[in-house]
Amino acid sequence: MEAFERARLDAYFARIAAQFTPGEPTASFLITHLLPERPAFVRAVAAMTRLTAVLPKPKSINAAAQREVEQSVPVDTLTRNLFAEADTALDYLESRAAGEPVSLLDVGGYFAPCLADLHSRFTGQVAGVIEDTENGHRRYEDLDKLPCPVISVARSPLKDPEDFLVGQSVVFSTEAVMRDRGDILHGRPALVIGFGKLGSSIARLLHAKGVQVTVFDIDPVRRTQAMSQGFTVARDRESALTGAGLVLCATGAVSLRSEDFGHLRNGAYVATVTSSEDELDLAGLPDVYTRTQVGDHVTRYQTTGHYFYLANGGNAVNFIHGASVGPFIFLIQAEILAAIRMLTRGDLAPGIHEVPAPDREAIAATWLSYFNR
Repeated sequence: MEAFERARLDAYFARIAAQFTPGEPTASFLITHLLPERPAFVRAVAAMTRLTAVLPKPKSINAAAQREVEQSVPVDTLTRNLFAEADTALDYLESRAAGEPVSLLDVGGYFAPCLADLHSRFTGQVAGVIEDTENGHRRYEDLDKLPCPVISVARSPLKDPEDFLVGQSVVFSTEAVMRDRGDILHGRPALVIGFGKLGSSIARLLHAKGVQVTVFDIDPVRRTQAMSQGFTVARDRESALTGAGLVLCATGAVSLRSEDFGHLRNGAYVATVTSSEDELDLAGLPDVYTRTQVGDHVTRYQTTGHYFYLANGGNAVNFIHGASVGPFIFLIQAEILAAIRMLTRGDLAPGIHEVPAPDREAIAATWLSYFNR
């Protein structure tokens, strides 16, 4: 990022932070993809809260960005295990913010398994959670009872440009990985598993490239939406996998179980839009499959009479090329900052909330004044 671009980005976030100044700042924990542009957002969070730790998503860490952030904020290692057990999670929060009110900024529902215990046992106060992703939104939605407010930006209209452009980056990176091995998209029927905002974007982009696309989704409403847009809709996962030369997993849940891999046709490529632990049951694959690195970002899984290729170790394929969506990512980051103010007011009931439409409109207007030049 050029110096003038950094200056403009810092000015934008300073303006957003001024618009949504919290009344009573809390401590905060920030889970994030630590990509090259992310330090500016981290600085904005630190301006609005006492940022006690940044926890980068393990498969999306830019070394230069991490070094920059570490100069001012502790950077801790993030694993699912850290928040899987209540005692471990509680010890971690106590070590960083004992006795303080805290806001938990999440990407993927990491805090969901232990949220009730944190809320009841932490020596401070859990003001609430801000969740960025659809799979994280569902993890909080699936809890029997939310003990505190959860503000989700996953379904915000401000996220629509990001979702569309992430879809573009997934298709770009998938094609680039295949071309590195001398393969191309054309002539390979594609299966898109999941027809949400990302999956539908991917399906449309593949279709625009002349690829034959089939869609599979467990939600009958989404299947009807896919049909209305002209896609072939698979009746079951097994038959869909058998005919696909490329499988793109976009559910945010487990798209392929261990028994599904055996139905892949020989030479099929598998790529995902999120982490392997969310989309693929690779741990359940039989030991008879040998794993061989056959390209910079391609692993061949092979057993007698069967083989398939996995892109980027099963992690988000677009992170190979930086997963950039340009300045549109700053829209949803600004909405996260607006959500911080909502949490610090202390007037939200337990449950899932959204940022109000007037706040989104103010964010969009500010964004346009900085980036529509």
